[in-house]
Amino acid sequence: MAEKTTGVLEVNGAKIAYEVAGEGRPVVFIHAGVADQRMWDDQFDLFAEKYRVVRYDTRGYGKTTSEAVEYSNRADLRALLDHLGIDRAILIGCSRGGQIATDVTLESPERVAALVTVGSGPGGYDIEQSPEEEARWAALEQREEAYIAAGDYESVIQMDIEVWLAGFPRSVDDMPAPLVQRMVEMGRANYSHADEGAKAIPLDPPGAGRLGEIRVPALILWGDLDNAYILRAAPALADGIRGSQRAIIHGTAHMPNMEKPEEFNRIVMTFIDSLPA
Repeated sequence: MAEKTTGVLEVNGAKIAYEVAGEGRPVVFIHAGVADQRMWDDQFDLFAEKYRVVRYDTRGYGKTTSEAVEYSNRADLRALLDHLGIDRAILIGCSRGGQIATDVTLESPERVAALVTVGSGPGGYDIEQSPEEEARWAALEQREEAYIAAGDYESVIQMDIEVWLAGFPRSVDDMPAPLVQRMVEMGRANYSHADEGAKAIPLDPPGAGRLGEIRVPALILWGDLDNAYILRAAPALADGIRGSQRAIIHGTAHMPNMEKPEEFNRIVMTFIDSLPA
């Protein structure tokens, strides 16, 4: 097993927690908005056998802390690459992390060797929802607001697991207990940051209308049990990036790397190994 190094980067009012291991092509994992860097536990050690891998907690998540400042997730990632002496990296991001990776590819293409997104769409992408979908999301939003108003973050975490790990076709009871427990632990860490007050600066203009600018190799991956938005946004992302590859992991929802890590790892490592040296 490759030796791991953990560290904290202080930048623009934040203390960004990160972990590095391995040697070779730099690969950076960016977590989803309902997770932290631990969502990549089934990838980190394996990928470190072949590549130099980095994972980190973005502001508002995991062990990273922030003052109440305006900040850019893109600038944070560039600062981390600079800190680690990485000129160009393969970016792998899930959900919100995939959007961060896509936005960095648009804003700083010279820093990105390849792009992999997981259960993600471009920033600014919108769809017309069915009345049933609108009602479902409105009911979920009401539940979440009530839980937060009551300070009941344990129920918010259970709802996150219901929506994002299990997905609408399944229940939490269908999911393996270790995955549910990992989500609970990540959720508890994340909601401990609820009062930090940092404000992210979005990419302007957003990515949805700019995908033709992306020239790096790209792999767009999603699970076939994900929600209706992702099932349209992910293919739109793939359609918009010239020459991109796509992969669907069947029987998974929003976190296919956690549900079927062996299949996910095989697909992504095959893609990375196909890239020019």
